[in-house]
Amino acid sequence: MITATGITGSPALNTMVFAAFVVITLFVVYRVSNRNSSTTDYYAAGSAFTGSQNGIAITGDYLSAASFLGIAGAIAVHGYDGFLYSIGFLVAWLVALLLVAELVRNTGRFTMGDVLAYRMRQRPVRAAAATSTLVISLFYMLAQMAGAGGLVALLLGVHDKGGQALVISGVGLIMILYVLVGGMKGTTWVQIIKAAMLVLCVVLMTVFLLGKFGFSISSLLDEAAHNSAKGERLLEPGGQYGKTPIGKLDFISLSLALILGAAALPHVLMRFYTVPNAREARRSVVWAVFAMSVFYAATLVIGYGASALVGSERILASTGRENSAAPLLAFEIGGTVLLGVVAAVAFATILAVVAGLTITASASFAHDVYANIFRPGRTDSAQEVRVARRTAVIIGGLSIIGGILANGQNVAFLVALAFAFAASANLSTLLYSLFWKRFNTSGTLWAMYGGLSCCLVLVLFSPLVSGAPSSMVHGVDFHLFPLTNPGIISIPFSFLCGYLGTVLSKTDRADPAKQAEMEVRSLTGIGA
Repeated sequence: MITATGITGSPALNTMVFAAFVVITLFVVYRVSNRNSSTTDYYAAGSAFTGSQNGIAITGDYLSAASFLGIAGAIAVHGYDGFLYSIGFLVAWLVALLLVAELVRNTGRFTMGDVLAYRMRQRPVRAAAATSTLVISLFYMLAQMAGAGGLVALLLGVHDKGGQALVISGVGLIMILYVLVGGMKGTTWVQIIKAAMLVLCVVLMTVFLLGKFGFSISSLLDEAAHNSAKGERLLEPGGQYGKTPIGKLDFISLSLALILGAAALPHVLMRFYTVPNAREARRSVVWAVFAMSVFYAATLVIGYGASALVGSERILASTGRENSAAPLLAFEIGGTVLLGVVAAVAFATILAVVAGLTITASASFAHDVYANIFRPGRTDSAQEVRVARRTAVIIGGLSIIGGILANGQNVAFLVALAFAFAASANLSTLLYSLFWKRFNTSGTLWAMYGGLSCCLVLVLFSPLVSGAPSSMVHGVDFHLFPLTNPGIISIPFSFLCGYLGTVLSKTDRADPAKQAEMEVRSLTGIGA
């Protein structure tokens, strides 16, 4: 039922379905995990997964709350422009497939820092890689936890901020348990289960929805336009980004961040180490692209279907606003039972993605900082894994606090920011390291810190933080940068910094022998 207070369906049923998922996946995590005493087991699951398994896991890791909740809501409310998120997220995998996946798998061992530090000075480059990984992971976690808060409000009838904070804390604690018990192997199986559930759920919703309109896309789109405040403009470009020159520029900036960011996301790059060789890494990307294509095609139907059957006004009036479109549609076409399933899938989405982010961030700190900066050559696998587990607890706590503060923000938008940070800090250094012989340590540090700092400053002084009705901080206006996504400035700035840092450094020279060794290894896998 939908009451005046905004409670949808049966909170008890929603809770039971989600609890069943948690129990089942925790059992699977316990069964598949071994002692995880070695770094290879804990960080890379022993590199024992096949390309198809890892591709499905990448799908589960990549299709976050932004994809399931935020994109469907953006399409329902903004129409055509909302679907641009789907296009950007999917096209981004071409960059990963063609430029990054195989080379990263051959060159590194556990983390992105392994690749970047291969032919550079270890300590400063690993410190920069760890800093970048932690910042990007925390921003991505904010999006997932914000999605959890909105979902809880809608599906469990918890509308006060204190109650939502408690549930966000519960989600974070379960996620920490996944990571501590299962390591990468357990987390991977959670992501595989979640991806299968998510793709099956959206396909079934799409079929049910199209059936209501006699499998006529035209009828669905006509009804969507009729029930939207935008009317026919819902089906045309420019509803969200094309109104002003600044809006068009913001769209270009968003597109750059989405398309270039995926290939530089630390938690996605780390997934390539769970397969035994470069061939399986390529297969992983092919499987992931196929599964994601099915998913994103379904989001288009689900988004317009939400506009047709629920209406944009009702979506925006609900507790979760845009993030509520998919759950409200599920209740409309399948009643309480389908809503309970969607609730479980949405929570599973958040849990699986945050678990992947947590293990990536903790691995980066333990492997890059603790083992290679604080105690180089003076630590063993067991010590490193213990540090990684303790770091996971700390990062989990920070993500809970950040999720409580970010509760109510559009999750697709927050994830787009994480993509901007990844493209600004990591992509230039990865490509320069793999393809430019002259690139050196100074260039690496300039590119990473320059791109990361530029992105942070532009976000801080953007309408995302102040000066707009949807800003995080209300009542003040200190925004100086007009765009909500900084990618169009920060990404080229990172490439420029990397170039200048390399050519202007007089004493820091690239090692030709090490560069040749890295080139052979990246292309052939010899020594990996």
